[in-house]
Amino acid sequence: MTIPPYVPGHGLLRDRTVVVTAAAGAGIGAAVVRRALEEGASAVVLGDIHERRLTEATEKLAAEFGAERVASVVCDVRQEDQVQALLDGAEPFGGADVLINNAGLGGTTSVLDMQDEEWSRVLDIGLTGTMRCIRAAGQRMVARGRGGVIVNNASVVGWRAQEGQAHYAAAKAGVMALTRCAAMDLAQFGIRVNAVSPSLAMHPFLAKVTTGEFLEELAGKEAFGRAAEPWEVANVMVFLASDYSSYLTGEVVAVSSQHP
Repeated sequence: MTIPPYVPGHGLLRDRTVVVTAAAGAGIGAAVVRRALEEGASAVVLGDIHERRLTEATEKLAAEFGAERVASVVCDVRQEDQVQALLDGAEPFGGADVLINNAGLGGTTSVLDMQDEEWSRVLDIGLTGTMRCIRAAGQRMVARGRGGVIVNNASVVGWRAQEGQAHYAAAKAGVMALTRCAAMDLAQFGIRVNAVSPSLAMHPFLAKVTTGEFLEELAGKEAFGRAAEPWEVANVMVFLASDYSSYLTGEVVAVSSQHP
């Protein structure tokens, strides 16, 4: 099935300051940064562990949307001081109104061959890193007293078994549970916490960590016969970050056309 037309912005994030982790490159993070700017965000702060890629992405976006609306901070979500520095990067714009937790790490290894180091790295980035960012942003949002929104990136693999994905699935299932519990902790402060759960979003980095044959097999299981475009996932993240989802919290929204 052909890819639908790109949806124009409708000002859903007008006057919001948005912080996005793992935001450089060509994946979902980069797509949600662009989508946020198109939806009228007053500023977007990009975080990413890859300094060169982050600089290139920031310069390109600044040239297109205006340097006054785009900032970036090198951030490894495994490091608390770098998470704090990322949130500090939003302070000149009035502080983060929206946090998009996109950082994660995949790979394919049988649980029989899984090394502790590989397991720990995937969990530390995908799950514990998400917790660190929720904690840091949540504390600032509470102190500021005007609410806020946090959107996490999970995966349908957190629900569905897939060979060689024990570490990634455990991290993403954890993100789902973390989303629900954090939502309960933060609701009293007017802060909403939700997540998206994409099935398959095609981008160049995904192609580097798996085979084309396997990606074709996964795409063939989708009702539309294709993978999602990263911007299609970003659209749902923007919806969750906007006032259109004002009564949603603790929800995990599947961005998928594949059903059991």
